[in-house]
Amino acid sequence: MDKRDLGRDVPGWKPPPRPGTDPMVGRLVTLEPLNADAHAVELHEAFQGHDWLWDYMPYGPFASGSAYHRWARQREEGADPRFFVLRDRATGHPGGIASYLRIDPDAGSIEVGHICIAPVLQRGAAATEAMFLMLDWAFSAGYRRYEWKCNALNVPSRRAAERLGFSFEGVFRNHLVVKGRNRDTAWFSVIDSEWPALAEAYRVWLHPSNFDARGRQKERLSDLTRLVRANGDPLLAGRG
Repeated sequence: MDKRDLGRDVPGWKPPPRPGTDPMVGRLVTLEPLNADAHAVELHEAFQGHDWLWDYMPYGPFASGSAYHRWARQREEGADPRFFVLRDRATGHPGGIASYLRIDPDAGSIEVGHICIAPVLQRGAAATEAMFLMLDWAFSAGYRRYEWKCNALNVPSRRAAERLGFSFEGVFRNHLVVKGRNRDTAWFSVIDSEWPALAEAYRVWLHPSNFDARGRQKERLSDLTRLVRANGDPLLAGRG
């Protein structure tokens, strides 16, 4: 009798813990659990005047600092999403926010989302290090799958996912209605077997020797992660 393929065994599988509130400290950035009183004013100042940051978010822009403070207050104690604030260690100021969400320990799956990086931190090494720290915590904790999802029209987010080493998995059509508009959702992931090689790519890229005296990178992260990604995003093919 033929033996059916029922999938590979996962020996010793044990659901990992949910994210806690311990800070994640890197060389360039510290990820702190969101606290409205400690973070909202400076975050709103960093985001103010850049309403495009909220184009693909289900909330925002915020008309005032008090409105953003109320939003942060409602979310600071949440376990899913679990929000963290990116504090630039060079300046001491918060410059972005991100979260773990859709946390499923039984499946070993976790997602990163609600990412909003102020222009002051965009395209810098600190924001990349923050994504590395979040990935590293998840896989060190025992998660098997780390997801990134975005509006399929959000080309900068799709490009960021690919640069960071996420593999493209497809588009869910008519997935959501956000701010009264249809959202098709592009799905990306990193899995546990890919993480050791990706982690090394991050460490090589983040090392001070990869940057010149003016802070310009010598080797691109996308070149380092390309060898690990299982699938590239066809939307980005030929876009550089």
